[in-house]
Amino acid sequence: MEWRQQSTVSYDEAYLEAQRWIEAVTKKTFGSDDFRSALENGVLLCDLINKIKPGIIKRVNRLPTPIAGLDNLNVFLTACGKLGLKEAQLFHPGDLQDLSTRVTVKHQETNRRLKNVLITIYWLGRRAQCERFYDGPYLNFKAFEGLLGTALYKVKLVIIIPLCTLSCFICIVVKQKLNFLVKKQK
Repeated sequence: MEWRQQSTVSYDEAYLEAQRWIEAVTKKTFGSDDFRSALENGVLLCDLINKIKPGIIKRVNRLPTPIAGLDNLNVFLTACGKLGLKEAQLFHPGDLQDLSTRVTVKHQETNRRLKNVLITIYWLGRRAQCERFYDGPYLNFKAFEGLLGTALYKVKLVIIIPLCTLSCFICIVVKQKLNFLVKKQK
């Protein structure tokens, strides 16, 4: 798929899946907030990564200020790095800034920024499956095909193995097989 074609694809499925996964893992809802607004203060993201790897973030700043939100986003991104995500897989804290007050903001710029956030959530979801002690809900990677391109989904084995060890990959396959068997028995 060419980049021009890919950039016009709707990311609705990825947004919905990212929201579903974050809510399922944290057991907290986005409420009436849209995707960006629900994540801009970084609290949900910090809670998410603490569920994946308990204690990776020692404190979450719950003050309702932009500085507190920026602090939480930076702490979240640092924790993602500790889990093994690369800088290219991480969004910039400014990607979740409120752009509604800027007159010159274009719809494309907002989409580009939120796409960066979705990419980070995608890679964090991949990494969550590699965590030995994480047995929470999994992210449906297929929902991100429109965002990342179908080629990325089809070569997921090549992507997972560098991100985790081979033993971790085997663990993922075993977990998925067990989940399938449990669902089949119900």
